[in-house]
Amino acid sequence: MRRLIFATQALDPADPILAATVPKVRALAERLDEVVVICDRAEAAIEPANVRVIEFGAATRVGRGARFATALARELRPRPNAFVAHMIPLYVLVGAPLARPLGVPVALWYSHPKGHVLVRAAEALSTVVVSVDSTTFPLESRKLVPIGHGIDLDEFPCAAPREPDGTLRVLMLGRYSPIKGIDRVLRAAAIAQREGTTLSVEAHGSTGPSDDYRRGLEQLARELGVEARLEGELPRSHLPDVLARSDVLVNATEGASADKVVYEAAASCVPVLAASPAFADLLPPELRFDRERPEELAERLSSLDCRRRPEFRALVAERHSVGHWADALLATVGVR
Repeated sequence: MRRLIFATQALDPADPILAATVPKVRALAERLDEVVVICDRAEAAIEPANVRVIEFGAATRVGRGARFATALARELRPRPNAFVAHMIPLYVLVGAPLARPLGVPVALWYSHPKGHVLVRAAEALSTVVVSVDSTTFPLESRKLVPIGHGIDLDEFPCAAPREPDGTLRVLMLGRYSPIKGIDRVLRAAAIAQREGTTLSVEAHGSTGPSDDYRRGLEQLARELGVEARLEGELPRSHLPDVLARSDVLVNATEGASADKVVYEAAASCVPVLAASPAFADLLPPELRFDRERPEELAERLSSLDCRRRPEFRALVAERHSVGHWADALLATVGVR
């Protein structure tokens, strides 16, 4: 029996950030006899029927850790083919001492530019580390295997061409944080306007415990004279429609980050401008920019070809689809 344990934060098809985990679990289940998901919370039953979900949510961190360890120890017998920790290094720190003595491979899936102490410890305890590509894991590691991002193309159809109205509609998606570079995009938009490009900016994202940073960005947009709508988190089901009404997605995240919104926009055939070197396999040089040079992004915006880009979708399908991700993950942990 081919069986895998998959630890993640949540299974919630409506979550603006974590919903992308759901199609990954489904893709794994299509290839295995059973997938056991151990998560903090689950908001809905996940098909197919060979997915079994165990929630370890508790009122305290200690309680959650104890319930996670108890659930994992129970599921390690009979021995599964592998244990996969999805994005949370702490799952490896708790799970590897239980799994590896039984001969169970431990895989850490991690794609983030920050390599804090828990990531270093998890890398040491893991059998293998998987990430989008060689730039998206923040540490040097001989264990690293690039496997793509895992985008559900069924969720993101190729958007129909938008009727031109003389305004370049710029979209940004992601939390309101300095690392996302929204201020840089606003400054670039102001430069492009001064050079004759008519545009508007729309952003959606979470604000964290305080809304002060977003209000500061709204004030900056007013000072720069840029038409900008800086909205809250976008329900997952609304994302394809928002992409369809946009001319370009701009991603100015700092470092070698592979934000999945770039791949989701690409799967939707929407033009993308991005700063991260992680997108070198997806975007040609004329669609990438230096986030510290707003004049470069302004030039990209002013010269952008707004036609839909079906070749983007083909590249996502080839290298970053959820099916490709599942096949590569299973091959990496030795599940045939």
